[in-house]
Amino acid sequence: MALTTADVPTKVECDPIVGQRAIHTLDDLKRRREQEVTFVIARRVLEQYFRDDDGNPRLWLFPDLVSITRRWLSECLRLRDNTFPQLLLLVENSHQAADHIYQSIVAADDGQKRLLPIPKPYDTLGSTRYVDFDTTRPTYKTDPSKCHVSHVVADTESWEQKMAQALEEMPEVLCYVKNHNLGFLIPYTINGDQKHYVPDFLVRVDDSRGRDDPLNLIVEVSGERDAEKAAKVATARNLWIPAVNNAGTWGRWDFIEITDPWDAQNTIRAALRSATASATGGTT
Repeated sequence: MALTTADVPTKVECDPIVGQRAIHTLDDLKRRREQEVTFVIARRVLEQYFRDDDGNPRLWLFPDLVSITRRWLSECLRLRDNTFPQLLLLVENSHQAADHIYQSIVAADDGQKRLLPIPKPYDTLGSTRYVDFDTTRPTYKTDPSKCHVSHVVADTESWEQKMAQALEEMPEVLCYVKNHNLGFLIPYTINGDQKHYVPDFLVRVDDSRGRDDPLNLIVEVSGERDAEKAAKVATARNLWIPAVNNAGTWGRWDFIEITDPWDAQNTIRAALRSATASATGGTT
């Protein structure tokens, strides 16, 4: 995470304690102790991500979270121009820092199945069988042998169309669908707000394990990156995919981000080769 001069207002709204807010000048903010920054962010991580089944914070984890936060501030925070760590006391920045720290904790997990999904109490399984809608957006007519939905609904003039064409031309792709009006959502948090991420494509791939054990691949076609897109991608890759795979109920899943649909086939195949090599200890 990097702080820039764009993060420096003349007056700031801070969270000295989660749930309390106060307005301070920039000079006031600079005088705050860095240890306070550590404690405020660690508490935010605890409040947002580490609660028991009854919704209560797991307070016994706080000392460990303080140590992790202190290390993250030392090793992962980059200060640009005239910025300073106390800017993380701003509400928005503190939420971003907490999100980054939690992502780091998950990424550093030792492989134990600690992440598990919490499915919706209804509609835990979806189907393209019930998709029926009208649209005025640009569309791409699909190959019925590859896609059960007659058209891909596009958000742009060419990217989604090219992505669909690339998927249809790949023999590894057993079937695919554009994730439009399917109800397939991934919850994520940004700046403390709960939102839903709608990935672009859902693709079922034969990754050398045969048609009876396909890989369910979430494909995101990305253009310009921003903080919100980064939060969506990080949540899907680091939280949602491990949790669903740990559950073992809905098959095998993976996530890939495509930045160039005209090179999508090479990107997907390279990712599949890398995943296969990792699963076999470096041999394919």
